Amino acid sequence: DYATDVPPVIDAEAQATLLAQITRLEQGGARLLMRTPWPAEMQAMALTGGTEAGLVLRDDQRRHLHFVAPCIYAIDRIAQAREEIFGPVLQVVTWKADRLDTLMDDLNALGFGLTIGVQTRIDGRAAHIAARSRCGNVYVNRNMIGAVVGVQPFGGEGLSGTGPKAGGPHYLLRMVAEQAVTINTTAAGGNAALLAHAKM
Repeated sequence: DYATDVPPVIDAEAQATLLAQITRLEQGGARLLMRTPWPAEMQAMALTGGTEAGLVLRDDQRRHLHFVAPCIYAIDRIAQAREEIFGPVLQVVTWKADRLDTLMDDLNALGFGLTIGVQTRIDGRAAHIAARSRCGNVYVNRNMIGAVVGVQPFGGEGLSGTGPKAGGPHYLLRMVAEQAVTINTTAAGGNAALLAHAKM
């Protein structure tokens, strides 16, 4: 849908990372299903920094040139998804119904666990995938973004998380350290009452 606004990625490093990930996907046998074409003038500006179009861009303008064209790839097996991709690159895998548990084992073996998206009309299948996945957030029949701050805790597991979910009931406890202090009053003369008065 050309009415959808897809902004540039944050910087040149993020763009280079995404383009390298796309190259690895293609070299690994992923099949391109769709890539949004760039307008020719945008492609030229991105590649030349605007100089071909006679533009002299400030650094703050140059950051708007770090586009990555949205694309969708079909992958045959989960092992092709070796890394998390933070950009407009969607990897799609389909499976045979009798291979679902094997697929979930393969997915969990990757070690990443921020989000998983499931598209299915079968409630039991969605529940099974949610129960088997080691992901912090499971999105069923919807987009995979939009956790509402203060309403839905957000965070991952494994290589995609550091502990309790942001905004969740255990989040505050993650930021404190429990400490137990024990004092041998015998070593200080054995009179706990005198020690208590000394603190006043």
